Amino acid sequence: MDAWVVWLLIAALLGIAELLTLTLALGLLAVAALAAGLTGALGLPLAGQVAVFAAGSAAGLAVVRPVAHRHIRQPPPLRTGAAALVGREALTLTEVSRAGGRARIGGEEWSARPYDPDLVIPAGAAADVLAIEGATALLYPVPGGPGEEAP
Repeated sequence: MDAWVVWLLIAALLGIAELLTLTLALGLLAVAALAAGLTGALGLPLAGQVAVFAAGSAAGLAVVRPVAHRHIRQPPPLRTGAAALVGREALTLTEVSRAGGRARIGGEEWSARPYDPDLVIPAGAAADVLAIEGATALLYPVPGGPGEEAP
């Protein structure tokens, strides 16, 4: 069996092991083994293949892995402003229809209209904020919320 075939088998085994462990290190070693196998298929002697594997492994583990871990450990971006209101619950102050209406969201009064233009949300009903368009909140009624009968 040629050495490049062995490298490809090693790469496949390391890739499968990476899928099972999710460490990222085995995946980088699999890429290095794949590079060694490809250089072997191009005719590079075994010593050159080992050098390609060593260089690829060192570069992956020393450069790529720390950068990837830094990105994985970053906290999720904080939503601020109007984007932070999406997903919150609103209380309708007036009837909210296609023509408009008013709702209280997080202690502030907003102009509102229903997300589905065919809906009419009565005053005093609870609704979810699905989106913010400009200074208007798009609402969808919460089933069984205040002011609405449960089905």
